[in-house]
Amino acid sequence: MRYPIFGNTGLKVSELALGAMTFGEEWGWGSSRAESRAVFEGFAAAGGNFIDTADVYTGGSSERILGELMGSERDRFVVSTKFSAGPGARDPNAAGNSRKHMMRSLEGSLARLGTDYIDVYWVHVWDYLTPIEEVMRAFDDLVRSGKVLYVGLSDTPAWVVARGQTLAEVHGATRLASVQIQYSLTERRVEADYFALAETLDLAICCWSPLDQGLLTGKYAPSGRLAGESRRSALHGETIPAAKAPIVAELVAVAEELGCSPAALALRFIRRRSPRAIPIVGARTRRQLEDSLGAIDLVLPDAQFERLERASRVEQAWPHAMLSSPAQTGFTYGGYLDRIDSTRPLPVRGDAAAGPRSYVAEADREG
Repeated sequence: MRYPIFGNTGLKVSELALGAMTFGEEWGWGSSRAESRAVFEGFAAAGGNFIDTADVYTGGSSERILGELMGSERDRFVVSTKFSAGPGARDPNAAGNSRKHMMRSLEGSLARLGTDYIDVYWVHVWDYLTPIEEVMRAFDDLVRSGKVLYVGLSDTPAWVVARGQTLAEVHGATRLASVQIQYSLTERRVEADYFALAETLDLAICCWSPLDQGLLTGKYAPSGRLAGESRRSALHGETIPAAKAPIVAELVAVAEELGCSPAALALRFIRRRSPRAIPIVGARTRRQLEDSLGAIDLVLPDAQFERLERASRVEQAWPHAMLSSPAQTGFTYGGYLDRIDSTRPLPVRGDAAAGPRSYVAEADREG
């Protein structure tokens, strides 16, 4: 297991995070306490120390079970939890991103986890109502109190993240350490904005649903229908969406060539795509976890990486597609782009759809 530095902090986290949303059976598809323990122990034995949960996962059972499993070894782990969501809220202030809800939610999470501090505390989803100034000030107060060590924004527009970080820098307050986004081989539309954002602001990128609700585990048979003992996907139903089928087919083909599982390969692709990216791996069983842990030692050769990159490539929204087109780069850079060296994000040379050149981690050759 490798331990990347978490954004602009000194925190060391495992290259895969364990998603604890499956801990608890209240939602009808999660894991029993016994199976949750098996998953947790398998992750820890592999060197994993970064665990992600939220106050609402399985009605609070996720945090309670995680707290029990960590026990006296709590300080060994980097605990990440979230607030914002409030399904079935008793009143309008029992949901959203306000200071009031943040403070009360944190107290609840600390109690359920059985700890006196949270390593990484997140806005779970942006509510468009609470000013980012209020969120950043409240975050800073929590960090200064010692109850929270680092903060981040999940499922939040890139412009909000940028403004929040600017406010923190200007006022000498607690900076954001990370963003959390949906990202996978089959969901790459976020790259142009969020990868450049992370590079510019020195943020970690935590990736939820890195296996796209199980689509990238190989659980779908060649017919495109669910295979074997797999459960129905909430997002995909019982068949592979037509637009994603070619990506899944190429993933399975490359995995067979490399002698690894599709899940391990899909996770390694994310790590190879950006060294800032940390997949959050959910596992309902120990067997599913072991499948994903195969990504740790997997070497992804250049040729196979490029095949997956091409198969999953999407054209980014305006203005990114325009700004990276050959005609535009010739106009903008005077024909010198191919001879410019920079650590800053630049348009990819000669291919408008591939995304910024610097997003492919040239140094990540170990896979």
